[in-house]
Amino acid sequence: MISFFKENTDFDIKSKNKIKAWLRSVAAQRGYAIGDLNYIFCSDDYLLDINRRYLGHDYYTDIITFDSREDVSSLKIDGDIFISVETVRANGDEYGEGFEREMMRVVVHGLLHLCGLDDRTETQQKQMRMAENAALEQWNTIMTS
Repeated sequence: MISFFKENTDFDIKSKNKIKAWLRSVAAQRGYAIGDLNYIFCSDDYLLDINRRYLGHDYYTDIITFDSREDVSSLKIDGDIFISVETVRANGDEYGEGFEREMMRVVVHGLLHLCGLDDRTETQQKQMRMAENAALEQWNTIMTS
């Protein structure tokens, strides 16, 4: 089950059923099924507190993904994805993507992490960006059909 929550923000994601179907499709294409996946949209300060408390990082970020599978080799995804609405909005402006597209990029980015993609090295970052772009093309198709 995919669930959406919000903490310290008025943001409410639109097209929830379409997003859920899209995320299930992206996961399935990578050989995964979605179990319990929670998206928590929040403020910068809320995510900064999580970053400090659980990861020991003292900086703002757009997303933090927690894998809650007991067996990380499981093909059933369980996790929590925290997204800072404020940072996504700022990044959308900075990168010229706009808020909606940047939000969908970040939403699928968290899922891709849970599907085993990483973005620590330059090569991994290129692979992640290619996977994000492919998923965003699928999203565009869903929204225009």
